[in-house]
Amino acid sequence: MINSNACLDDTEVAIAAARAGADVVRALYGWRLTRTDKGAGDFATEADVDAEAAILGVIRAARPNDAVLGEEGGRQGAPDAERQWLVDPLCGTLNYAVGNMLVAVNVALVNGAAAVADPFSGEIFFTDGETARVRHDGCDARLTPTPATRLVDVNLDPPFPSAPGFRAVNLLAEPRLAERFRPRVVSTTLALAWVAAGKRAAYVTDGGDLTGSVHFAAGIALCRAAGCVVTGIDGSPTGQGARGLVVAADAETHQLLMSLIHSPGWNGSGESPRSDRNGRGAP
Repeated sequence: MINSNACLDDTEVAIAAARAGADVVRALYGWRLTRTDKGAGDFATEADVDAEAAILGVIRAARPNDAVLGEEGGRQGAPDAERQWLVDPLCGTLNYAVGNMLVAVNVALVNGAAAVADPFSGEIFFTDGETARVRHDGCDARLTPTPATRLVDVNLDPPFPSAPGFRAVNLLAEPRLAERFRPRVVSTTLALAWVAAGKRAAYVTDGGDLTGSVHFAAGIALCRAAGCVVTGIDGSPTGQGARGLVVAADAETHQLLMSLIHSPGWNGSGESPRSDRNGRGAP
């Protein structure tokens, strides 16, 4: 039997793999699923494990010589493989487990194609590394970032390596943020795809260098290809030791967020340096 997946280019492999994972996530939605504790309040469900297996099945069939780093199964494949896929089979497990449909399936070839699937809208956001598109109902459309929504997602999941200098939760409470934007907390990297698609103006998260993360690699690749501004929270280029992410639809939005994060009037605690704990001006 001829394996049709072997005839696909890398972009179509990423799309097919993300779709396979999304099909599993959608099929198991609403079921009472066994959980595997990961510690620190984190866990995986049967949907995470089964979706990853489906994704790996597509990649192995199409690219048997490539290695895969999966959130659930770790690294698999030849130790000396020249290429590696990063797989997050269900980003937003905590959402999913309580019946919230805000989840994503992330598949990325390091320095190559990537796809982010929304199992419930049926959208698959993808890039070949140069352009970014969305596939829905068999049609492809170019992704066009825009700050028009003024919606900014801020990730509140730990770890918080930049605290106390930067605390995402305090950014949400910053009055100057509310003057220009409307903060949201989606709690899944689907929000990165939404920035590329113009459904969000920006996304902010703390963390280490996230370019090699199974959670973030696909979304970062998508946003870069769509023309978004992508840096660490310190403004440095991602992939060069940057911490966290500030991803914005345009340069103006990015600059506004960076000015808030690094404003002398915001010390990471949400308070002005010249105010006491009750908000009164210092004498």
